[in-house]
Amino acid sequence: MVPGHGAVQPPPPRRGAPVFVLNSLDGNVSVIDSRRWVETQRIPTGKEPHHLYLTPDEHSVIVANAGSDSLTFIDPRTAEVQRTLRGILDPYHLRFSPDMKWFVTAANRLNHVDIYRWDGQDPTLVKRIATGRTPSHLWIDAHSTTVWSSMQDSDELVTIDLASQTLTYRTPTGKLPADIFGTPDGRHLLLGLTGGTGVEVYDVAGGKAPELVGKIATGKGAHAFRAAGDQRHVYVSNRVANTISSIDYHEMKAVETLPGPSGPDCMDVSADGTLIMVGSRWAGKLSLIDVRQRKVVHQVKVGKSPHGVWTLDHASRV
Repeated sequence: MVPGHGAVQPPPPRRGAPVFVLNSLDGNVSVIDSRRWVETQRIPTGKEPHHLYLTPDEHSVIVANAGSDSLTFIDPRTAEVQRTLRGILDPYHLRFSPDMKWFVTAANRLNHVDIYRWDGQDPTLVKRIATGRTPSHLWIDAHSTTVWSSMQDSDELVTIDLASQTLTYRTPTGKLPADIFGTPDGRHLLLGLTGGTGVEVYDVAGGKAPELVGKIATGKGAHAFRAAGDQRHVYVSNRVANTISSIDYHEMKAVETLPGPSGPDCMDVSADGTLIMVGSRWAGKLSLIDVRQRKVVHQVKVGKSPHGVWTLDHASRV
């Protein structure tokens, strides 16, 4: 039972692809059966896995093991480990360019961003870029030309040109910037402020230096984004406020607040857009939030400090 929500009934079954929940302090991934909403296995990965990413071709879920300098590739349909790739230094956050030519990692504790070329099988390091204090989250534009990284401990947003592999701009931000979301039209970036009470809005149209043009109040500890899949709204988890806000990025305002128990972190959204799956980091649970009912409808016990959440049966990520 979730406090304040009455009797909890499991949500309706989905199409059947497993849901992956990354347990950062356990060094493994929980595999959740989305028909019965139970944990079926835990896959050992490496030390300090913090984020995971579904490749754009959807052939692999990649787990970034920051403490083991490795990547674990998992089949998103069968939950079988495909391979482990070693020698990737401190991969805290990771992202592919949409054209799959570039693979980028943020080395959170080592203060650099690594840019790799991707040949469809393996990454080849092209450039290691010193960024300053604690690169956190990455975003790459739709044209695969620019990567942005939030700088957690220097309160900055850095811009990197992919073609030349050079850092082009440093932009001051609010406190403890975390996740980044780019609007589909390429005009704006949203930046969650874990040390603040909302989201900053930056104009990046035409490749210019990010310009702060607005702030959106959401809640304390705004942290991770996930598009709702309707080309208009994006969710942000407010880790301190224990809520999830829906932002209308056409009007740049928060339009709805949903519950997000026990330190909500990374999220995924079901293919039909009706279910948010979020890691409740302080409770060691995957929380399922019914968007229409605006309430938590089920929780699944997972490992310690659940961070990333991904599934193949997902709504659009833009």
